[in-house]
Amino acid sequence: MNEQARRRPPKPYRRPKKDPVRILAFEALRAVDERAAYANLVLPPLLKKAREAGDFDTRDAALATELVYGTLRRQGTYDAIISACVDRPLRQVDPPVLDVLTLGAHQLLGTRIPTHAAVSASVELARVVLGDGRAKFVNAVLRKIAKDDLDTWVERVAPPYDEDAEDHLAVVHSHPRWVVSALWDALGGGRAGIEDLLEADNDRPEVTLVARPGRISPGELLDTLGEDSGLPGRWSPYAVRLTEGGEPGAIDAVREGRAGVQDEGSQLVAVALANAPLEGTDERWLDGCAGPGGKAALLGALAAERGAWLLASEKQPHRARLVERALAGNPGPYQVISADGTRPPWRPGVFDRVLVDVPCTGLGALRRRPEARWRRRPEDLDGFAPLQRSLLREALNAVRVGGVVGYATCSPHPAETRAVVEDVLKGRGGPRAEAEWVDARPLMPGVAALGDGPDVQLWPHVHGTDAMYLALLRRTA
Repeated sequence: MNEQARRRPPKPYRRPKKDPVRILAFEALRAVDERAAYANLVLPPLLKKAREAGDFDTRDAALATELVYGTLRRQGTYDAIISACVDRPLRQVDPPVLDVLTLGAHQLLGTRIPTHAAVSASVELARVVLGDGRAKFVNAVLRKIAKDDLDTWVERVAPPYDEDAEDHLAVVHSHPRWVVSALWDALGGGRAGIEDLLEADNDRPEVTLVARPGRISPGELLDTLGEDSGLPGRWSPYAVRLTEGGEPGAIDAVREGRAGVQDEGSQLVAVALANAPLEGTDERWLDGCAGPGGKAALLGALAAERGAWLLASEKQPHRARLVERALAGNPGPYQVISADGTRPPWRPGVFDRVLVDVPCTGLGALRRRPEARWRRRPEDLDGFAPLQRSLLREALNAVRVGGVVGYATCSPHPAETRAVVEDVLKGRGGPRAEAEWVDARPLMPGVAALGDGPDVQLWPHVHGTDAMYLALLRRTA
């Protein structure tokens, strides 16, 4: 070292700049990873706390939301790109470091944030949450990523479609390979349809409200939102779509329970069951898997219009409390209980209408819960299968002869939809159910592309809804 260099004073230490938006986004991603939490449950309280502390305005909240959801939706693509820029398998990169890298990759490749700003902000975040040493690693990786745009990177890291179509789609559209395969099987058809579906899973879903009958009409709800803030739903007669950002919880009608946040697919399922033709009595309705309460609240309102009584049952006590909250103020009679639908406390054959929206993989709601695609495994299908069949058998046992059961899932996977219904109707793995199909398609008037029936599968890229499935069955003996 020469004399001049020896005399040069060291650079003073500079404290990293704390960026509340990116720190909050990092905290949300860590909660999703460490606690298997869902972003739609973690993010709202974090945003509320930041606003109350005076750290956030509306634009900050919007950016934090985009960073979290955008990173989770495109995580598979970003992982493939990051893997090409590091000298070790991704499993050997510490999860907090990988979270900072994927946040940075999303800013570089998935937003309009300038390159220098995306890199510098990510490095500053790394200095705050990881320390200076690992921040250097983050800086080096992100500078490699910044050399090319998303299309160039995808062309480099995704295998050619002609060589491995499913793996190509998995990398390009950021879905696990097994999910691509399952969705393709459920959808059928060629490349265009599956690409449209996978891309729809990565779109930001619009917020849809339900105007609960007897408490507020869709027109009144639109009036409360103000001009240019809402549009009528596409399919459900009770739906209102929000056209601007913001928090539904800040809307008076939602706070008061007269309206709620509910995807149009879920609304259509409840309305179809409520409108299925019956002979005889129509006095007792059952929601056998009622948590968290959206369908139960709509069913309760529809039942009240006819003078019918609703029993809403939910196995998990904390979810049963959510059902209570959703039904509070319902204009008609109802009761909420915590009970296991596979070992029900009610007598057989006492209900006129029964809904079972069974636990499932949730592959139909990947727009809203993007992290679920990385959390689920193929073996989860086998785990849900006995429960789904048991719940449907007990639902058919609970309904009277001539009554109707709605079997619903928020999954398009064949193993969770028609296969379950056919097994129960044919007595595979249990007693044979005495029931017949009811064509659900006429009960969704105006809804396009409902298939050959008698069951219905909705699709994000076709209907703009979650991929809800509905089978209607009438008990015959």
